[in-house]
Amino acid sequence: MEHIIFKYFPNLSEKQNESFLKMLELYPEWNAKINVISRKDIDNLEINHLLHSLAIAKFINFTDGSRVMDFGTGGGLPGLPLAVLFPKVHFHLIDRTGKKLLVAKEIAKACGLANVTFQHGDVAECKDKFDFVVSRAVMPQPDLLKICRKNISKEQHNALPNGLITLKGGDISAEMKNLMHSSEIVNISEYFSEPFFDTKKIVYTVC
Repeated sequence: MEHIIFKYFPNLSEKQNESFLKMLELYPEWNAKINVISRKDIDNLEINHLLHSLAIAKFINFTDGSRVMDFGTGGGLPGLPLAVLFPKVHFHLIDRTGKKLLVAKEIAKACGLANVTFQHGDVAECKDKFDFVVSRAVMPQPDLLKICRKNISKEQHNALPNGLITLKGGDISAEMKNLMHSSEIVNISEYFSEPFFDTKKIVYTVC
């Protein structure tokens, strides 16, 4: 069976291929015990969750040595798929729900990801600095920006200025009204042709 991830990312190493195959196997197993993905949606894991997370990698190629926080990671999305793709970038995954974070930790361990750390609790407790904060449908962009701005480093390492990169769906015009001057919105359908992505967007706000 040809996996869709490999169609869009054809130059992966053997280790990266194995990690994605392991995620496709482990997420359904863990989800049966701890609900990190909607039970109705677990059959669409590859496209709706893993590939969706990897849309960020089509938008930005993180420079080696970059630091990225995944805010409200749940079971490790989008952080873990990105950590597989960028083994020389450090990802710090934060979530308030310990059970979900446990799933992320176990999957990271099974995939041998050495570039991932975890924090159980509130982002307010995190004092570290990062080049980017990524998040997947956790809260409106202005609210997230308020919370995470303190964690965005002033030092620049990437082609894009440091900031917040989120995955969103549907009509976001109201929440973005006051941020348009400092934001870019990209339709994920520019990267991936599956119908799921017709309404999905990447929203990037410079901090």
